[in-house]
Amino acid sequence: MELSSIYQPVQEDLEKIEDKLRSVSRVDSPQLSEMLEYSLKGDGKRIRPVLTLLSGKFCNYDLDSLLPMATATELLHTATLIHDDAIDNSPVRRSRPTVYKVWGEEKAILLGDYLFAEAGALTATTRNLRVIKLFANTLKAISSGELNQAFNAFNPEQSHQQYFQRVSKKTGALFCMATESGSVLSQAPEESIQILIEYAHNLGIAFQIVDDILDFIGTEEELGKPVGSDLTQGTLTLPAILLLEHYPRDNPVRRLFAKRDGQDDIKRAIELVRNSSIVQECYQIASDYCAKACQKLKLLPDNSSRQSLIALADFVISRKK
Repeated sequence: MELSSIYQPVQEDLEKIEDKLRSVSRVDSPQLSEMLEYSLKGDGKRIRPVLTLLSGKFCNYDLDSLLPMATATELLHTATLIHDDAIDNSPVRRSRPTVYKVWGEEKAILLGDYLFAEAGALTATTRNLRVIKLFANTLKAISSGELNQAFNAFNPEQSHQQYFQRVSKKTGALFCMATESGSVLSQAPEESIQILIEYAHNLGIAFQIVDDILDFIGTEEELGKPVGSDLTQGTLTLPAILLLEHYPRDNPVRRLFAKRDGQDDIKRAIELVRNSSIVQECYQIASDYCAKACQKLKLLPDNSSRQSLIALADFVISRKK
């Protein structure tokens, strides 16, 4: 199913989020305005703000608070990407030069900081203390996950547990913020809130696993960035962990991490992953997380939003970029 069909229950309000994102770039400084407009261009999937809106559909759908919160969720996500690209010296994202590549590291970091602040300000307009605290704790979790990844760069001795803990913080935390904030702001009962948090946690992990698979099996055109980018940065993802386990001797990942350079090793690692059972193993793990995500959704009211959440889990597994 296409995202446009999945987003149908909130499509009209998603367009209002796009309007709010465009309004963020309307500032006095022409240079800042240009950077904001460039970074917030609507070419992402918008999964996180959609999760906020869909989660608000199970009780009292209050757009006055959901709209700024959903926008804040997307701004927070964008800020993390800008920082990631600056830290990793990434030249391309979504088939376009990154903010880092166009304006340099210093300005990219400062723009990310600006977007964090803007997201926090929008969150504060909800006047909901739980949601405001949730925003702060989510930013802490994401930063903690990023620090863990940085400290373990080029370290081949990482376990499955370490990987899932990092993914839970780096990706899962923002998915959880999206659904928890949406359900809290719609005054949903606590049982429903917890179901939606659990859904988002598992969906976020599945989403990241598929991202990590695509880094090995996708094309540069599909991904909008070079294949094997994670290996280049020394990031040990699930496919690479399984590759180390399948080929304990003379492993290209181990050689690459020891030298911290080597295009031949990257190509060899990609080739081994593509020609083994590793891709299917990773997809099975991601599918298991999606199944777990949807397990308790049947306890929520049966409406179009619930169907969209189920369809979104299917989309996460089948996507190519």
